[in-house]
Amino acid sequence: MASAIQSIFVPGPAGKLEALLNAGERPAPYAALVAHPHPLHGGTMHNKVVYHAAKALHGFGLPVLRFNFRGTGLSEGNHDHGRGERDDIRAALDWLEHEYSLPVIFAGFSFGAATGLKACCPDPRVVGLIALGTPLSAQERLYTYSYLSTCTKPKLMISGDHDQFAPIANLHEIFKLAADPKEFVLVEGADHFFEGKLPIMRRTISEWLPRHFPALSLPRRA
Repeated sequence: MASAIQSIFVPGPAGKLEALLNAGERPAPYAALVAHPHPLHGGTMHNKVVYHAAKALHGFGLPVLRFNFRGTGLSEGNHDHGRGERDDIRAALDWLEHEYSLPVIFAGFSFGAATGLKACCPDPRVVGLIALGTPLSAQERLYTYSYLSTCTKPKLMISGDHDQFAPIANLHEIFKLAADPKEFVLVEGADHFFEGKLPIMRRTISEWLPRHFPALSLPRRA
């Protein structure tokens, strides 16, 4: 059975990164990495959306790593507006590769999704991508996703139909331009943070995973 959550530190390019690890079950076919929302607006690895995404992935017995970006919590360094944070994601992938030598499924929420998609699409260690609350415009910052047109890894995008940082029409445009395979799920009545809709978001992840990764059976734990 899986072990309890472990508090660890992962070596990062700007110093150590505070992290939490669910070790999962052995042998597992994949490892998972989950990235949190914008650290300058309260985002940490303890965010509810991040927690539920990690639980969905861990439900398949996968080792799941979530971490605080540089300058967040006990992580060293300073916020770098997405540039250095992409390097933080690569450092987390390095750690997973060293510890498990397994292909990785990535999930990110908001800033974590935007940053992680850009870092993970070209990384051969990552075989699947889950973007939660994909941001388009937040705190005067615009996010673009043209690179998804050449990203042929399985992709799941989940957003609320009342997401204040991503108009539905623009989300549909991004989805349309993204390369297959892909799936886009709009959660009815959900805002950016999936308030009151987290079980739906979590269930959507759990249903999508075995369709694209046959080595995963139905979740063994709630």
